[in-house]
Amino acid sequence: MNASEPVRPPVPPAPPVPSAESLLRAAPPHALVATAARLLAERAEAQEVTLLLADYSLTVLQPVTHLPHTGDPVPAQDGPAGTAFTTQSPVVEVGADPAADLVHLPITVRGDRLGVLCVRLPAGRTEPSLVLQLLDFATALGHEISTAGRHTDLYLRARRTRRLTLAAEMQWQLLPGRGCAQPEYVIGAHLEPAYAIGGDNFDWSGSADDLTVTVTDGMGQGIEASLLTGLAVGALRNARRAGISLADQACLADQALFAHYGGKSYASTLLLRFDLDTGTVHAVDAGSPQLFLQRGATVERVELEAQLPLGMFEETAYEEQTFHVEPGDRLIVVSTGVHGTRSATGDLFGERALRQILGATRRSTPHETARSVVLGLIEHFGSESLTADAAVVCLDWTGRTGA
Repeated sequence: MNASEPVRPPVPPAPPVPSAESLLRAAPPHALVATAARLLAERAEAQEVTLLLADYSLTVLQPVTHLPHTGDPVPAQDGPAGTAFTTQSPVVEVGADPAADLVHLPITVRGDRLGVLCVRLPAGRTEPSLVLQLLDFATALGHEISTAGRHTDLYLRARRTRRLTLAAEMQWQLLPGRGCAQPEYVIGAHLEPAYAIGGDNFDWSGSADDLTVTVTDGMGQGIEASLLTGLAVGALRNARRAGISLADQACLADQALFAHYGGKSYASTLLLRFDLDTGTVHAVDAGSPQLFLQRGATVERVELEAQLPLGMFEETAYEEQTFHVEPGDRLIVVSTGVHGTRSATGDLFGERALRQILGATRRSTPHETARSVVLGLIEHFGSESLTADAAVVCLDWTGRTGA
């Protein structure tokens, strides 16, 4: 180095560009849509961004705007946005404006379908690589929406086409979601009447080794049924998180309900625990939910030993049974409000009707199959105003085929 040359300090590296995920995490919970619009305008030349959330009955997708007003809803089963929602695939819509295209991106969090993100881009910008990046962005936004629900009512309110009953409000807060997807299984579930549900509930929890699924039907209607089911679900979760067996979970929940209600109110519950390695299923049938197994083109009811509902008698002893599922199997659980509902002429919505629906929806996703069962029930009953709660859980089993 020449002694006469000045020593230049090293140029500091440019600060890294923050990721979209980190910027979404840093946004105020109520400002996620505005933040998403700004990021997509800067990074993808987006001209317009709209967040659509599925309503509680899964009939429409509601735009999230400034509450209490929302934009006009769009169908959740038809049109470009509805197709993206039901198929869980991006849909590019070429509209009347030749200068722009509209991309509809499903928003899903670990298998729980939340809605659709609609992004308007300049024409010619919808190359596959960008669409895939936008799909990742929509997934990141979905995770933040799920977390934001703890801090703001914006997204919960935007989902509603009308007011929930108090019992339904309590019941929806108990639910884990309406779907879950892991390499070993996919779950889809549906509840009706969505805005007035009372005592029906489904719950699940997975670990590295197993999956536990419960479907509960608390007796009665309205708030009393919701309170009963809330206690049952809380007791089952408390017992499950203690790491005890399925039968002991039922025993502890039974004791909790009997201690509070003295046998005057009880909850029918089906408890299932799947071993992810072997496909062995441990089951406790404590009441009336029914279980069906669809293997190939055949649908058979899984006959379990009927045991007493939770809370009917003091210190009831429960026993587990086992059966086996194979890769490709589909399991469907229906509550009493499904298999016990009669039409106006007195015809029971029984196994025959259920088998027909399951046969017609064999290639559909678990989410759409659960919804189709409820739609078939509504058609059978002759009205959307069901007189009993109806819960359906559909599970597709893949298992660990290499085990």
